[in-house]
Amino acid sequence: MVAGGTGAGAVGDKTVRLSVDGRTRTVRTSAEDVAGVLHAQHLAVGPHDLVAPDPDRPLHDGDTVAVRYGRPLSLTLDGRPRRVWTTATTVAAALRQLGVRADGALLDASRGAAIGRRGLALDVRTLRRVTVVADGRAHLVRTHAVTARAAAVEAGVLIAAEDTFTPAPDAFPADGSTVTVRRVRTTTAVRRESVPYRVVRRRDAHLPRGTSVVATAGRAGVRERYYAVRTVDGEPGRTSPAGSRVTREPVAEVVRVGTGPAVTRRPRKAPAAAPAAGGGLDWAALAACESGGRPDAVDPSGRYGGLYQFDVRTWHSVGGSGRPQDAGAAEQTRRAQRLYAARGTAPWPVCGSRLRH
Repeated sequence: MVAGGTGAGAVGDKTVRLSVDGRTRTVRTSAEDVAGVLHAQHLAVGPHDLVAPDPDRPLHDGDTVAVRYGRPLSLTLDGRPRRVWTTATTVAAALRQLGVRADGALLDASRGAAIGRRGLALDVRTLRRVTVVADGRAHLVRTHAVTARAAAVEAGVLIAAEDTFTPAPDAFPADGSTVTVRRVRTTTAVRRESVPYRVVRRRDAHLPRGTSVVATAGRAGVRERYYAVRTVDGEPGRTSPAGSRVTREPVAEVVRVGTGPAVTRRPRKAPAAAPAAGGGLDWAALAACESGGRPDAVDPSGRYGGLYQFDVRTWHSVGGSGRPQDAGAAEQTRRAQRLYAARGTAPWPVCGSRLRH
């Protein structure tokens, strides 16, 4: 009976070839299915592991059972990271298993590198053909670049800060794609315009009512307006304001307006014999009435100037040169005295009476 029992046990034993990650050994087992032999050999398998034949398949003498353990692979493919599982034990086998085209690819590990049970981090950049269009020319490059900008740089295209890309500069350039670089430039245009001056009127009791004298000539200012002009590949684009500044402030015109007693004009008489120049005459009063006592005064019409409001023609007739308002006060008075000696107070029909006060 003992011998018979032993014989029955021997009949139940099987010889099985067991392959674990490519390493094969022969084992004897009485397990009835694949799962049983794995359990007997202390081989735990998980959802990412591969077992062939299936664990619930009956086991026969001479069968081969293969186990491939899954390995985590931190794969960065063309700049895009992802986590995958593979039962391959080498980098080359893993890429084939995952369907990654590795011809000409740039890897950060050798193709024959082993992948252990703990997995591996792998960076793969595939080789692609990309056309870069810039400055009216097309550049065909074979590149591992993972952005449109990097592909353009590899094509020898110089990139400026304002240049734009189609697709976006950080977009992935797929095999056979086209990257277009457009040259964008912004320049500044300047337009100058006049800033009007204001007129300030000041009452002056030393001037007869109804008369006025320009004490300070007005001058327009200058304002510069700036515009940003945008061009794309040399073609004009939008123009937008970019600020302004006044480069020359306007000068207000000051007009002295007479508020003193009005002077009634009398019929012109033949000039009396002129007294000696300066003899008993109040030239300061005449100057105050005519110009407010300012040697550089100019009337609103611009025709008369100086202390005694000469016109240029009269000024030259008494020996003056240039403009009367440009001469010194003493010279203007000498020329006025000469004019008075020749014509009396006739040249000053409004203020001439002040000479004899």
